Amino acid sequence: MANEVFVAGLGCVSALGYGVSKQREALITGASGIVPLTLFETIHEVMAGEVAFSNEELRVRLGLSEGKEYSRTTLLGLAAAREALEESAIEMDDLKIGFISATSVGGMDVSEIFYREYLPDNRKGRLRKLIGHDCGASTQFIYENLNLNGFCSTINTACSSANNAIMMGARMIKAGLIDAVIAGGTDSLCRFTVNGFSSLGILDGELCKPFDSGRKGLNLGEGAGYLLLVSDKVKSKKRYCRVAGYANANDAFHQTASSSNGEGAFLAMKGAVEMSNHLPDEIGYINVHGTGTQNNDASEAVALKRVFGENVPPFSSTKGFTGHTLGAAGGVESVFTILALDGGYIWPNLNFKDKMDECDRPPQITLKRAPEMRAAMTNSFGFGGNCSTLIFDKV
Repeated sequence: MANEVFVAGLGCVSALGYGVSKQREALITGASGIVPLTLFETIHEVMAGEVAFSNEELRVRLGLSEGKEYSRTTLLGLAAAREALEESAIEMDDLKIGFISATSVGGMDVSEIFYREYLPDNRKGRLRKLIGHDCGASTQFIYENLNLNGFCSTINTACSSANNAIMMGARMIKAGLIDAVIAGGTDSLCRFTVNGFSSLGILDGELCKPFDSGRKGLNLGEGAGYLLLVSDKVKSKKRYCRVAGYANANDAFHQTASSSNGEGAFLAMKGAVEMSNHLPDEIGYINVHGTGTQNNDASEAVALKRVFGENVPPFSSTKGFTGHTLGAAGGVESVFTILALDGGYIWPNLNFKDKMDECDRPPQITLKRAPEMRAAMTNSFGFGGNCSTLIFDKV
């Protein structure tokens, strides 16, 4: 019989603050972390979910050595992964613990500094700044810093990356390959991301408005979110919930756009619901992908109706709090979904005014108590049509 998988620890850093308690506090009070971008200069007028700590402040807080190059992606990821591990209080010596981390930009924030020095004059620039460029570099550093001893891997499937990391970790525990795993994702803001999304014409210069008929685009964000997953045989300080269902699908429709019928999102949600053995009306809350772009929100709304019919559960996008954290989104928003389930909350969809034509019901716009909630879903959909859904339920 396959092992059951439980969430025994949470770790998160985002524009809402450093640590899970800061996330919970901001979500309850409705305090957004999106501000005008200040991390670096850009020709674009950008609102973003910045983590309010410099790289040096993060390095000091994490107790890392001076004189080494640490990408912001690495620093944010280590902070969140360490919190998830420490909160669980599991006995590491007796367990095989893996690390599966997602990222889309890797160490590009530091690489950009190198090339800004090197390109005008190839005698300048420190090659050391390129050491952390690869997506796997942050994963390897965090794995070694935490003294883990199990499987180690990196996933990059754009904005569904962290959900896929969590899914992969759960599957490995079920198969008995590892006892526990820290799974999620980390991504930092960088010029490449800002320029890329600007070229697609999908950045909103004001606060994003997910699932609103007047939505104009997304706000970018940065952060890291990880879950400490354990098998049912592992003792831990707390069990937040069970990983009840998950699914990944790819509609292969377009490089950057979702299909109008929401095929990938539909298949991911449908598969996760079927695996969870929950009836659709037993899902008490959905943390939707909800980026605030015209295409994404319309496609996801159609998919929601295909899965749930006229009884779409209460849902909201939390990207109005943090911005879109890209490869980290599934990790950050899995933490938010589990906090909703654990505390009996439905988080508000900030900045909403007018319902979309594609939606029969509006998102939840104010904080709502839902102590009776038994199961919650979170969606993360990536470029290329890669769509992933996770379902957690109470234990």
